Amino acid sequence: MAYQTSATPGLLAYVRDVSLRDDELLRELRETTAELPAGASMQVMAEEGQLLALLVGLTNATAVLEIGTFTGYSTLCMARALPADGLLVSCDIDDRWPAVGADFWKRAGVDSLIDLRIGEAAGVLDTLLAERGPGSFDLVFIDADKAGYVGYYEASLALVRSGGLIVVDNTLCFGRVADPAATDPETAAVRALNEVLHGDPRVDLSLLVMADGITLARKR
Repeated sequence: MAYQTSATPGLLAYVRDVSLRDDELLRELRETTAELPAGASMQVMAEEGQLLALLVGLTNATAVLEIGTFTGYSTLCMARALPADGLLVSCDIDDRWPAVGADFWKRAGVDSLIDLRIGEAAGVLDTLLAERGPGSFDLVFIDADKAGYVGYYEASLALVRSGGLIVVDNTLCFGRVADPAATDPETAAVRALNEVLHGDPRVDLSLLVMADGITLARKR
């Protein structure tokens, strides 16, 4: 039986050399974000942004929902993968951090595809369900407060179409999920979601050992 290859710094550098297709606009937004308090730890890795764009294309998505915008790096990656008539609804609790990414969205020519909603995510999701109806999104990306993860997942199941994809970030919680001594609320919330996902017959499931854990759940 084959085992997981350890991701050493040298191996990660090799993977980036042969896989990552980066550009100046993405690098600039990552560098700008890294200068913010906790910015480097909160933004998605460049490789994850590239994966999200690939998933948008693979699902032929025209409507994407993002729960947790931060500075809009993942927003930018996914919006650039949408068709010209596509839509990306992104929500965040505060407009302070999304404002950092707004200029980058405009420079990329995708700002017209992005509908930014500010407010508590649960309320925004209820509003979207009322506005657009069930099954109205092709892909949902969840990267927000971990305490709300189970609720966001349930709301996403209602909002995503059959055959659509829910992508959840940070499902390894910096490795703490496997440490019985880690009992902090954030880790407990992620563990709870992982258990819900594992036992949920409504989805096909894979947890990728990439970045801080990326779970893919395809709605049956």
